[in-house]
Amino acid sequence: MRRLLALDGRDELTTAHVRLVASALCVSERTVWNWLSVARREGRTGPRPRPRFTVTREIRELLALWGGNVSAVHRELAARAARAPSPDPVPSLSVLHRAVVRDLSVGERVGLRSGEAGRRRHDVFGKRPPVYRNACWEGDHKRVPVRVDVEGQVVCPWVTWFVDVATKVIVGVAVTPHEPGRDAVLAALRTGISRAGPYGPFGGLPGRVRVDRGKEFLCRTVVRALGGFAVPVEDLPAYTPYRKGTIEALNSAVEEMFLVSLPGYTRRARPLGVHRREEVGDLLSFADFVKALLDWVAWWNAEHHPAGLEDNRTPRQAWEADATSLEDVPEEQLAFFALEDDGRVRKMSTSGVRWRRRFYIAAWMVGHVGTRVRLRYLPHYDGQIEVFSAEHPDQHLGTAYLAEEATLEQRRALSSVREKKARALKADLKAAEKLRRTRYTATTTPDVPRPRRAITGQQARTEIASAKAADLAARALPDLIPPRDPPTGWIHPRPRPDTVPRSPAPDDVDGTAPASHEE
Repeated sequence: MRRLLALDGRDELTTAHVRLVASALCVSERTVWNWLSVARREGRTGPRPRPRFTVTREIRELLALWGGNVSAVHRELAARAARAPSPDPVPSLSVLHRAVVRDLSVGERVGLRSGEAGRRRHDVFGKRPPVYRNACWEGDHKRVPVRVDVEGQVVCPWVTWFVDVATKVIVGVAVTPHEPGRDAVLAALRTGISRAGPYGPFGGLPGRVRVDRGKEFLCRTVVRALGGFAVPVEDLPAYTPYRKGTIEALNSAVEEMFLVSLPGYTRRARPLGVHRREEVGDLLSFADFVKALLDWVAWWNAEHHPAGLEDNRTPRQAWEADATSLEDVPEEQLAFFALEDDGRVRKMSTSGVRWRRRFYIAAWMVGHVGTRVRLRYLPHYDGQIEVFSAEHPDQHLGTAYLAEEATLEQRRALSSVREKKARALKADLKAAEKLRRTRYTATTTPDVPRPRRAITGQQARTEIASAKAADLAARALPDLIPPRDPPTGWIHPRPRPDTVPRSPAPDDVDGTAPASHEE
């Protein structure tokens, strides 16, 4: 229509133009002439806009309040209109439904029902441009949903690993029976950087390491260890898993392809009414689980064909096909990678080296008593330490081990005692919580709740009196024992001039002041 109006403004519009447009739009010539007359008269080239109900800010807030339930929002609007009449009529339920579907996207409607995680499933994410090997690593922790046996206790271990973004090679892995700390991150990084057996041939120094806001990844020890090799740590915003999609895809793949087949998998579908878990004897030991996981990692790198690699290659083939040079770190530097310095100079004695009130010994210490040394250790591990010369900090003297380490039976007995104490304390706290809380009966009418357990006034007075009798702070008498005189060697404060007491005159025997000369 704008083209026809332009021709009409220049007096170039003919019937042939109208006939051509009508033929192209499959309408009659009269319809096109009517559109032209409306455009000349009203200045619009489209259908006449009709008033319709739109979703306002108030409607969005109500949708968030009611979890995306449009019917509940309509009832709320009707109740408000009944309490306080408004000039704007309440739309019908069908009109409100159409407005919500028209004005809100699918992701917004799902987000109002299930939150940010649901809304994100309807977003479109771009793909990062291809990079070369070791250009970027991504690291993460994953709690393994598999129950394993650790010295008679059933735990779900954690895995910490790093994956190369370009080739999808798993370069470093570390497993802990509990929630990992910075020691797990450092161990996984060391296996990733080292290319010597059994960790090679993958590894080398990465261009950067991309992690989320995990405190273990961003601690001073990890940043300092990587900073020593000029490797920056890229901290991603929280709750943005799509920004490190390679490691997130690996976390999902290991569960779907490997963990689901292991005994003790906690997310396995079970028949209705069956809640019995495997016994401890049926579970994998921690060592067997670590071996099975490392075998799966080797299979992933050498035999699996993940999506996204060219020519349906395996991660190993993609790594070997990349001609980018690798930056290796000498093994003598990696031997003490990320060890923390004790910061003190100690002297070796006949009992060994004392650290944290315990002694560490080794065979190489014979003949070195009196040597001044400095210590380095792996975070969260005190079973062994590395001893260096205090005069030459780069000179490594050797490894020292804890002199009197407890046996396995002693550690199990200690764990049993601690568990008994924890259970006893838990029982006491639960009993105290029952005494502290007053439980009420269920009610079906808007009435004052009634306690389930009724007590008499005499019982209440007796318990209150016994509590006061047992309160030692209330019974304490601050002036029961008077303070002693200060020692004679202490320096007493000087009194102020206006507070010095006047001594009586010699003739003032009865304490009355003598008469003055004026009198």
